[in-house]
Amino acid sequence: MEECAHAGCLMELCIQLCITMLGKQLIQNNLFEIGIPKLKKLLRRRKSEMDTKQEEELNKTLQRHEKDHFLGPFVGLSPEYMEMIIQFGMVTLFVASFPLAPLFALLNNIIEIRLDAKKFVMELRRPIAAKAKDIGIWYNLLRGLSKVAVIVNAFVISFTSDFIPRLVYQYMYSPDGTMHGFINHTLSYFNVSDFQPGTEPLQPMHLGYHVEICRYKDYREPPWSSTPYELSKEFWAILAARLAFVIVFQNVVMLMSDFVDWLIPDIPKDISLQIHKEKILMVELFMKEEQGKRLAARDNHNQDNFTSPSSADQSPPQPRSRPVSHANCY
Repeated sequence: MEECAHAGCLMELCIQLCITMLGKQLIQNNLFEIGIPKLKKLLRRRKSEMDTKQEEELNKTLQRHEKDHFLGPFVGLSPEYMEMIIQFGMVTLFVASFPLAPLFALLNNIIEIRLDAKKFVMELRRPIAAKAKDIGIWYNLLRGLSKVAVIVNAFVISFTSDFIPRLVYQYMYSPDGTMHGFINHTLSYFNVSDFQPGTEPLQPMHLGYHVEICRYKDYREPPWSSTPYELSKEFWAILAARLAFVIVFQNVVMLMSDFVDWLIPDIPKDISLQIHKEKILMVELFMKEEQGKRLAARDNHNQDNFTSPSSADQSPPQPRSRPVSHANCY
């Protein structure tokens, strides 16, 4: 691996992120937001053969939709979303190295809101309105980036800084519980006689005396041990502490994010109560309609039974004739 600067890898990452947020996001993108639509409008005006007065007179006679036809075409919101996704990733993935990145992102977004408003109103044609429940797949991308950012920041803090080695030295190897002697603890020993042929210093007497032992920043066994220049126990202890920090940091941040998500709901409380009341009213309305249908069906059934008499009622009984007795008269 290529070694970092003397200030550490975090400082190099901080400089790169500062250049990206200030140079690219805040200056370059905003200049392009203003310059490119103006340049396109100027080119369209150059292509037309009318001068300024003729164009003003023509604009007075045209309708609003005819004037909008001369504006630039609307290409969609994907470039705008992509710009915000890139900015969100740069801010969240490496915020541990440059804590001011969210502030510059906020300033950039405040400026870009006005620039985009002017661009969509003055420079581009009016887009066709379409209903949308949310921002679609972009929400899943933002949520995935936020999850990955927690892991990346944990590795950045643990592996590119001296935060974990300092804690390990203070609580495990320091004789008095302070940071006194930390630099000496991080340096290993090297015997100059172990240089490979052709790699030794060209001027061994540069300091005025012959150097036998030199120091370098690493956790290696000294040359007089049984396993010279192998990784020492301190290296494995620090590596275990770094991995443990990554696991603990990830779980703590995830729990805190879930707690904040539960504490601050996406829908305000008054709106959720109103939605709940509307659902209750809808259920009551459906219940009343069902009860009304059942009562109407029952009334129709009773009316049918009342208007259609039985077969005995349809054929009334005939009066019985008295039997005639033939009596003999004497």
